[in-house]
Amino acid sequence: MSNPGFQVIARRWRPRQFDELVGQEHIVRTLKNALTTKQLAHAYLFVGPRGTGKTTTARILAKALNCTGGPKADFSLDDPICQAIEQGNCLDVVEIDAASNRGIEDAKRLREECQYPPNMCTFKVFIIDEVHQLTKDAFNTLLKTFEEPPAWVKFILATTESDKVLPTITSRCQRLEFHPIAEEVISAQLARIVKADGVTAEPAALAAIARLANGGMRDSQSILDQVISFSGKKVTEADVLSIYGLASVQQIDELAQAIAKSDANKVLALCDSFHAEGRDLMRVLSDLQMKVRQAVINAVKSNGVSSQLGVAMSTEQLVRVLESLQSSEQAIRHGLSPRANFEISMLKAIEQSRQRSIDLLIKDIAAAAAGLPREPGQKKISQSLPTPAEPIPVQAPANLAITPPSSDVFSSSVSTEAEETDESSLVVDDESKSNPETEMDAFAFNLPNESVPLSPVGTKPSFPGDKDFEAAVNALPPALRDKLKQTLGAEFTALRSIPADKLRRPQ
Repeated sequence: MSNPGFQVIARRWRPRQFDELVGQEHIVRTLKNALTTKQLAHAYLFVGPRGTGKTTTARILAKALNCTGGPKADFSLDDPICQAIEQGNCLDVVEIDAASNRGIEDAKRLREECQYPPNMCTFKVFIIDEVHQLTKDAFNTLLKTFEEPPAWVKFILATTESDKVLPTITSRCQRLEFHPIAEEVISAQLARIVKADGVTAEPAALAAIARLANGGMRDSQSILDQVISFSGKKVTEADVLSIYGLASVQQIDELAQAIAKSDANKVLALCDSFHAEGRDLMRVLSDLQMKVRQAVINAVKSNGVSSQLGVAMSTEQLVRVLESLQSSEQAIRHGLSPRANFEISMLKAIEQSRQRSIDLLIKDIAAAAAGLPREPGQKKISQSLPTPAEPIPVQAPANLAITPPSSDVFSSSVSTEAEETDESSLVVDDESKSNPETEMDAFAFNLPNESVPLSPVGTKPSFPGDKDFEAAVNALPPALRDKLKQTLGAEFTALRSIPADKLRRPQ
């Protein structure tokens, strides 16, 4: 037979005073100041996620309003009135569940009760939980009462869905926002609970429980209760992961690093492990998104580059990965094969991590070619140089083809111009797989102030080792060659002629 006196952790550790509230310091400060200065609103609207302390705070406020010598924030728990409120025996503090008392008749009955003064307390307090469940007619019935209640009445409304509360009700209340509680705060509170209850728990296990709670203290305490029932007096991280299908922090880190390093084999191996261990793939995806989000924030703070995922990645690349993961949520949740959809999502994230924006690529190459800083929207860079004593002899238009080693392809045009001469063009001309019609504006730069002879090129292409090929490559500015190599991984592979009428002049 079960122990009739047993209470779950969420009830045993429910805060009884303002100082015991965890993670809602702004709420505590607001209410304490209002009690101290006697500037109390007649109606409060508590808004926030489940399990963040809305109903608990409402009960504490009711004690502070009606305690002996009150209203005051530092009331004694031994006060008979406070004990009656805590035990639910005070007739002047009424808790109403709006989910089961939501009709117009219930609203009329509440309006009538407001007309009678309290029996033993200073104020008659009505705590309406999940107030958004009231019907529109019930809300309208209470409009006048909420606006001008009797002097002895205080309303405390609590809801998780404030958008469903009529604006005419919200405008008559003082609204207080309850925030999701930080994981570190939840872990610290759980550590105090297990220590007081004589339970040994690994810090990693408490951190995993805090992750599962999604900012709700009550949820974390309910989870801890279940884990203790499973593990006994010693709680380990493996137990928590096993019960709730979580991936460990180490597995999430390995998955994020494998995506950043484009290691598809490692990604697929981890996906197999998640399936074999029965991990919740949506939870894995959520944890992975948080990991990438932290890297994005770090990149923004570190001048656009972050190494938190094991390799240096730009803000643009990290944002692409994060967007790819977010777009995969529906497919994994509602797809016929969550495992296959999850694997595809991870491989898509790898591809996104390798792509670069055309505009940013142009800026990088242009900055290297002209030696100018990057500017927002810059696509054309022209550097004026003194006229050389001898003009640069360019006897035939030529094209130098550059082949990137990867499948990521870009299209741009770099042209050299000399006074009263034909044009010679260096072209990186491949079609993008993602958008075959992608076309970029050309940008121009002048060669250094020296004569660079380029031999005529016939109709046949020239290749590395040929005199014409080497002369054309050496004519490029060193900074541009380095940038093409570093950014695109480009190699110069062939030199071929381009008819002058097909060259597109920079606009």
